[in-house]
Amino acid sequence: MNTKVKAYLAYAYIAIIWGTTYFGIRVAVQALPPFFMAATRQLIAFIILAFIAIAIKKKANLSIKNLSRQALIGFLMITIGNGVVSYAERSIPSGVAALICSLMPIAVVFINLGLGNRERLNGRILWGLLLGLTGVALIFRNDLAALQNPHYLLGILGTLMATIAWAGGNVLTKKWNDQTNPMFDAALQLGFGGMFLMLGSPLLEDYQAAHWGSSSAWFALAYLCIFGSVIAFTAYRYALAHLPVSFVTSYAYINPMIAVIIGYFAGENLGPWTMLSFIAIISGVALVNYGHHKQRKHFPLPSEAQTATIPNTE
Repeated sequence: MNTKVKAYLAYAYIAIIWGTTYFGIRVAVQALPPFFMAATRQLIAFIILAFIAIAIKKKANLSIKNLSRQALIGFLMITIGNGVVSYAERSIPSGVAALICSLMPIAVVFINLGLGNRERLNGRILWGLLLGLTGVALIFRNDLAALQNPHYLLGILGTLMATIAWAGGNVLTKKWNDQTNPMFDAALQLGFGGMFLMLGSPLLEDYQAAHWGSSSAWFALAYLCIFGSVIAFTAYRYALAHLPVSFVTSYAYINPMIAVIIGYFAGENLGPWTMLSFIAIISGVALVNYGHHKQRKHFPLPSEAQTATIPNTE
């Protein structure tokens, strides 16, 4: 199996599994403090992933420069990106959180343009982004009235901030792609992000209100640790190293559809509008991919040429 096929399989994994984690987070935070839950999830994942990374490659870049870079990425993607979404899901549905997070590919495009990066934007990519976002919006078209609730609105704004932070972490991950041990760097991001969350949790959360004996919450946390962090974060790093960043981040279009399917099996309605949104989402992802294929064929970027030579280290 060649590198590209593995990268697309990794992309498919995160597109599906990260769609299920929204529901997992929703279950966990109904009983556990959100920041504590997110911190525990990522710190356990850090220990497992770091052990595997060192066992496989037996080396790691522990320079101050690399540690500070991974700490910043971890703060953006884990502390803010994951932590704030976990907190927000106490006041907004998991599907709505997925909807807001679907804005992330567009945020990546604008961050790249703002930083003057040489990633081009063509018509197919733009229309793909817009079509995918439209498809996601169709799923939740009836939830706009809920914005009048201040707690709901705060959850929406928090998730939007988390989405922008995650997008910024995406851009930095692509820019600072050290090949000493990429899997260990992913573990460092989880570790730093989880550590910042754990430090802030006692200051921001009421532990006495938690339901520590909830078996469903702890089961959800275990699922999030193994499938949503350890395996998914490794797959994400691999896909990001071998595929264009704008395409990889389009997984955010598929995540909400997975959330809707889970909701359907939990008793929620799956009507014609949902099926129409599914068609729009898949079409949008296909357009983004096709646009990047044409872009690389006619205007190959130096960063993409370098990415193609990255060895399979994960």
